[in-house]
Amino acid sequence: GYFEQVVRQCRYSSKDLQGIEFIDSYVFNKAEYVRFNSTVGKYVGYTELGVKNAEAWNKGPELAVELGELERFCKHNAAIYYSA
Repeated sequence: GYFEQVVRQCRYSSKDLQGIEFIDSYVFNKAEYVRFNSTVGKYVGYTELGVKNAEAWNKGPELAVELGELERFCKHNAAIYYSA
C-alpha cells in the first residue's frame, strides 16, 4: 500500500509571537517530497515530483494560502499553547 501524510507545524521560539515559524510538509511513503516554510516564504521540493510541485505551487494560489497560515493558524492559537 501507499502512505501519504501532510504534517503542519507551528514552531514557537518565544512568547512575543515574532519567532513563530509555520511548516507544512508533504510526505509520501515516509519520504518528504515538498515543504512550505514561512521563514523561507515559498515551497521547496526535495524529490523530482516535489520540485515540480513546488514550482507550480509557488506560481499559483497555493502560495498565498500558505503565507496566510502563519497568522490564521499559528498566531491565532499561540495563546492556547502558551496557557497550557
